[in-house]
Amino acid sequence: MNKILPLLAVLALSGCATSKETYLGNGEKGLSIDCSGEVNSWAACYEKADASCAGTGYKIVGTDGTPSLEESDKTLGADIGNYKSRNVVVICK
Repeated sequence: MNKILPLLAVLALSGCATSKETYLGNGEKGLSIDCSGEVNSWAACYEKADASCAGTGYKIVGTDGTPSLEESDKTLGADIGNYKSRNVVVICK
């Protein structure tokens, strides 16, 4: 049981999008939202942006992430074992 609990905690945390304040090159304050991992998607980034901006809307300033694999590069039709990196920088309106 002592070995399973830390594993469950790591799995639970890996499914959440996180945000932190950041400053853009022009000094404007924005949010950097990380929704990396196998269980997240780009939609998780946009949902977190909407929730973080308290429903006022947001403007996407930049995105960065692992590109999707071509069908021929997938294993049995699925992208298995590749860590997905996704990050969106937004400015709340």
